[in-house]
Amino acid sequence: MLKLRFNTKKYAANEYLVLLYRIFILMGFYSFCRILFYLFNTDSFPKVTFSSFQTIMKGGLMFDISALLYLNAVYMLLFLLPFQFKFSGGYQKMLKWIFMVTNAFGLAFNLIDIIYYRYILKRTTASMFDVAAFDAGNNRLILRFFYDFWYIPTILIILLILLSVLYSLLKPKPFKFRRPFIYPLSGIPFIFLVLVLSIIGVRGGPRHSTRPINMNNAGAFVNAPEEMSLVQNTPFCIMRTWGKKAFVHKNYFASEEELARIYSPVCVPDSVGPARKDNVVIIILESFSRAFVGSLNPQFKDPHDRVFTPFLDSLIHESLVFPNAFANGRKSIDAIPSITASIPALVLPYVVSERSGNTINSLASLLSVQGYESAFFHGAPNGSMGFDAFTKIAGFQKYYGRNEYGNEADFDGIWGIWDEPFFQYFAHEMTNMKEPFLTTLFSVSSHHPYEVPKKYQGKFPEGRAPENKCISYTDYSLKKFFDTARKQPWFKNTLFVITADHSTDSGIKEYFTTVNRFAIPILLYKADGSLKGVDTGIAEQIDIMPTVLSYLNYPYPYIAFGNNLFDPAAKRFAMNYIEDLYQFLSGDFVFYMNDDKLTAIYNWKEDPELRKNLIGTVDLQKDEQLQKAIIQQFNNRMADNRMVIEKK
Repeated sequence: MLKLRFNTKKYAANEYLVLLYRIFILMGFYSFCRILFYLFNTDSFPKVTFSSFQTIMKGGLMFDISALLYLNAVYMLLFLLPFQFKFSGGYQKMLKWIFMVTNAFGLAFNLIDIIYYRYILKRTTASMFDVAAFDAGNNRLILRFFYDFWYIPTILIILLILLSVLYSLLKPKPFKFRRPFIYPLSGIPFIFLVLVLSIIGVRGGPRHSTRPINMNNAGAFVNAPEEMSLVQNTPFCIMRTWGKKAFVHKNYFASEEELARIYSPVCVPDSVGPARKDNVVIIILESFSRAFVGSLNPQFKDPHDRVFTPFLDSLIHESLVFPNAFANGRKSIDAIPSITASIPALVLPYVVSERSGNTINSLASLLSVQGYESAFFHGAPNGSMGFDAFTKIAGFQKYYGRNEYGNEADFDGIWGIWDEPFFQYFAHEMTNMKEPFLTTLFSVSSHHPYEVPKKYQGKFPEGRAPENKCISYTDYSLKKFFDTARKQPWFKNTLFVITADHSTDSGIKEYFTTVNRFAIPILLYKADGSLKGVDTGIAEQIDIMPTVLSYLNYPYPYIAFGNNLFDPAAKRFAMNYIEDLYQFLSGDFVFYMNDDKLTAIYNWKEDPELRKNLIGTVDLQKDEQLQKAIIQQFNNRMADNRMVIEKK
């Protein structure tokens, strides 16, 4: 620890002023981190002006005070003890160590989120630790993070040195009393005063009616939901979500009959023909935002923005494609339950929630009744993101990961097996499976640190974003997969579903909007050309399961929160969860709700930047009721473990 000597008389001050001084230093550091957060991610906040940023900074102080009071509670308690021994050199050294270590963690999380925000498009929450517990190879990833973004630990070290110096500039001195026993008594009212002020700070205000502030209180200082991340700080978000339950009972509707009349996830197939026994192959492409797919963006004027997915573009022209498709979450761990089991990612990822042990139905479990063999393929180390555990719960019979692949020469050193060889492995393993089969492949190569195999360096085009060349490499791997698959006996009898796990930063302004941050491709391909065309209705990941089951004429009831995209009468929607806000797309409108209250309505097609709140000017009560009914059905069924049809 840096130790400097100063004139103690010149730099000594009343102990309570010293405590206030040190809290003010931390507030300044948190404000500095907020400015850095914005400067490093300016493109993600296109509506922020100088004036609105001042409002964001003022609002951020409320969150900073709350976080700092939580983080420094032990330090403050030990600092305020009304006894003379606390002014000894040893005790003061101990206090400084507690202060520095505690606040080093707070500053570190704030700085790390400057980069991590680009991948999850929100502040880190407590669920990160649960997700990390599932992930294999975290040590390599952390080391690679510090290597690629070396300036983040550098900034942290500089801030900690400066914090240490500023901390020691003022040293506390006690009040002087003639009688020694008066000092301990005098400290009691000051402790009480600090306690009261701390409670006010933690709650976010002095009014009796003020509830302890939560993440959604940031909405009062912003013009768009994504700007809430600017107001918040990461330690606050972690602490406020620690131990939070994802599925709390909702009671928007008094009776189950009324609720079921508005919305029910119970799907009763209206099968009109014999069951199809087509194979089903679902390919989930890591971070394949819709922005990267040229054929889904004819409006792009710059030809350089349309060259990254030539094979996928060609396949789209031979497929049934949904150009208004959206992910249900922002992380890979959100995507697998959404795609394979029609379980949306609301509040917390299902895999790490308190209800992850619920009995669920999925494509794998439902099609097993029809005699399907099922397998999940992911080239990452077994255990990565808990995929092997979830797929087992979901009913997949086999799991193929890096362990099963068995050739370390094809390991990329960070995430898993390079896409090209693993896609080939996928194609050949399916040839060994008994038809009909259901398989799911999750790619890995289009991910930070955004590298391609050495033999392909310089082969793929660079673009606005560092992942562009990796997107092109995965697209090339997909082409090679289809070249191999077309030669296999199972190819002609297979329904292919191609989508992405989530979107990511593309560097394209059009995709920085709150809605388009979830934009991904979804397409269905059949070799005989029976599935072709463009469906411009809203689609989402949780629609994939009911759509596939409908295509196969699956005959039994099941639970799904998505729509059958082949049903012209379906009320299409897309649902997400952003910073304590439910986002709900229906038709041309997007609805935002928090604390069980509708807070905003926008026309997301005419007003993509969501500038004009239409609450009170449009009558969309049916859509609002539908949103609440979906939330109530989902929360209550998850809380009560009612996610499958009871056998009679």
